Amino acid sequence: MRVLLIEDDDRVALPLMEGLRRFGFTVEHARTGADGLAVPEAAMVLLDLGLPDMDGLDVCRAIRSRSSVPIIMITARDDEVDRVLGLELGADDYVSKPFGVRELVARIRAVTRRARPAGADTRRTEPDPSDDPAPARTPDVQRIGPLTIDRRTRQVRLHQAPVALAPKEFDLLVCLAEDPGAVCSRRQILDTAWEPNFFGPTKTLDVHIAALRRKLGDSAWIENIRGIGFRLVPPAHADTTSAAVPARGGTPR
Repeated sequence: MRVLLIEDDDRVALPLMEGLRRFGFTVEHARTGADGLAVPEAAMVLLDLGLPDMDGLDVCRAIRSRSSVPIIMITARDDEVDRVLGLELGADDYVSKPFGVRELVARIRAVTRRARPAGADTRRTEPDPSDDPAPARTPDVQRIGPLTIDRRTRQVRLHQAPVALAPKEFDLLVCLAEDPGAVCSRRQILDTAWEPNFFGPTKTLDVHIAALRRKLGDSAWIENIRGIGFRLVPPAHADTTSAAVPARGGTPR
């Protein structure tokens, strides 16, 4: 699905674009309302209301006057009147800053389902990657040596034994497992497993990494690349290592 993001703040736009692309979306970025109105019609518009050249509500009105493309407003405004006015002008939904990529993707899918004409052809043989709740090119079940990750059921097994992970620990593991052996930067992990522009203490990542290593039974599963980030690699002796015993208590949330 091709998505048009109209957002002037690169600190919001760039990590958001990266996150959406991980879910299989093609993203085109416009920094002003005028640029957004000049872009050929996309399948979905993500519209920031606080634009530098014109009010986002005016952009919404202009888009709706010529197209039925679904529009999701992105707003930091607290005033309910703006949100109501945007919906009355034709926006289909809105998200309030700050928000996570997963919430936005869920809203995109919900709006797309509502906008799909009744009786639309559902016999598509080539699935759209953005319709899959897992990131593009990622199967539901992934095996890395003796480690098995089931994204659909959110279950993890090591040497066939279940490993109990907290929700954020599972998200962290899935992020690292996207490309086993490749280094994920700390910023990339926080943007993916937490949310774009995560402003909490980065120490929380180290705490979750430590907990995940403990539950996998061997710290060698997650390698620290100093000054850059982390990568997931099966330990050399992983095939002969006994299953990890899930840690008790002290799980970070």
